[in-house]
Amino acid sequence: MTDENKPPIVSRREWLAAVDTLRVREKAHTREGDAIAAARRRLPMTEVDPSTALAGRSGAVPLIDVFEGRTQLFVSYHMWHDGQTAASQCEGCTFFTGQVRELAYLHQRDVTFAVFCQGPYEESDRYRRFMGWDMPWYSVPPESHERLVAGRHFGMKACYLREGERVYETYWTTGRGVEPMAPSYGILDMTVHGRQETWEDSPPGWPQPYETLGQQFRKDGRPTAQWARIAAGHDDDLHGGQPGTGGSGCCS
Repeated sequence: MTDENKPPIVSRREWLAAVDTLRVREKAHTREGDAIAAARRRLPMTEVDPSTALAGRSGAVPLIDVFEGRTQLFVSYHMWHDGQTAASQCEGCTFFTGQVRELAYLHQRDVTFAVFCQGPYEESDRYRRFMGWDMPWYSVPPESHERLVAGRHFGMKACYLREGERVYETYWTTGRGVEPMAPSYGILDMTVHGRQETWEDSPPGWPQPYETLGQQFRKDGRPTAQWARIAAGHDDDLHGGQPGTGGSGCCS
């Protein structure tokens, strides 16, 4: 970045005035978001079979039990690459799923958070443990895909409401619609270099090394968040070998 590409340097008084000008737009954006959320709360609902089977730690689990007695459920549908090593698992789902850690505030509002993984339970749960995640984790068996995903795809997020013994889907989204799960993006948006992704409207010369086909969530060939686990000595082999040995492991 050259000096001519940097934002102008001004007095603190001028800088505060510029921030105040932008704040007007930020507040308008916030109010529009509130209006969209209000419309979302008034969407019609569609009924889902509460007995739809999932696989959990103790075996088969009906969908209604995933609510854990609460009336609302937020589900992150985690994509899975069957038979692949940890390094080859979905970097986008790892990015979004891994940032939802403190669930007490959701529970306070009668909301359960759960991950519904596309892959087999034992293998995908091993990935959960390697990543150090402790949220409720379930596998969606093939016979339940149509009831829950219904022509959409894993990677989406969906919301459900329970009324007694009946369950309704109230909302779903995918793509950039899932960004509220990732506070990292919100933090980066407030920094001067932003997300550093190629699509952003940034001044000439700003660093933008990341494309948006998954590369933005990877570092040196694996999901970025995995490196801290490897540095701490955690086993990332989904197939039973030892990390760092080559062979059937995924560290080589």
